[in-house]
Amino acid sequence: MSSRTLTVLAVDDERPALADLARLLRDSPSVDEVACARSGNEALRQLAQRPFDALFLDVRMPGLSGLELAEVLGQFATPPAVVLVSAYGDAAARAFEVHAADYLMKPVSRRRIEQAIARVAEARVGRPIGSSTRAGEGSQRVDGSAQDELVAVERISGRGRRLVRRDAILYVQARGDFVRFATDGGRFLQRRTLADVESRWRVHGFHRVHRAYIVNLQHAVELRPEHGGTATVVLTDGTEIPVARRQVAELRHRFRI
Repeated sequence: MSSRTLTVLAVDDERPALADLARLLRDSPSVDEVACARSGNEALRQLAQRPFDALFLDVRMPGLSGLELAEVLGQFATPPAVVLVSAYGDAAARAFEVHAADYLMKPVSRRRIEQAIARVAEARVGRPIGSSTRAGEGSQRVDGSAQDELVAVERISGRGRRLVRRDAILYVQARGDFVRFATDGGRFLQRRTLADVESRWRVHGFHRVHRAYIVNLQHAVELRPEHGGTATVVLTDGTEIPVARRQVAELRHRFRI
């Protein structure tokens, strides 16, 4: 075991589980510092700001899961080591696919934590501690700006998942229990409500223009008046989205017209 100490990022959406994991990591004599994140996207934001030697990732998280985040890290120029943590064993096979250093079952014991840390240290032989990812280098290869949220979505065909940048989304449409995200690269689904998207993304320029539509105003190029006081907003790709009468005045204000 190397005498050098490690910087670790612990990621779990459940606060008690995250606290327990962070405590066990901090108790290890091989770990110098432990930071915490409660989602995959939050972890990416921290990785954009500073390097970590290892990530201990919960497998099942809403939004960007641990497995999906591990796949993203594989695109980094020099990725940190990954240890997956789960209450279930069904993702153990996938751990090999994403080159995880270890796979820990909850509740995690101190012995297994030390074994995982030893494997992380062995995997990092010959690489300086803290060299895993430099802000503005590996992370920007993933999300372009290192600031924008990555959204895990389902292909409408049902053939797998992918990550899309939030700022690449043109509009969001209600589709029953799902919402449909429209991008230049295709149409994708996610199980959530339009109201949730509206409340979380309004500060990022997404505006509810109709009971069934939210538009990313970064991609809006024209507000066209229609009969009866309604309107149509035209997007950069030529898509026309209906605007409800009660939203026209606010949109005019947003467009300053």
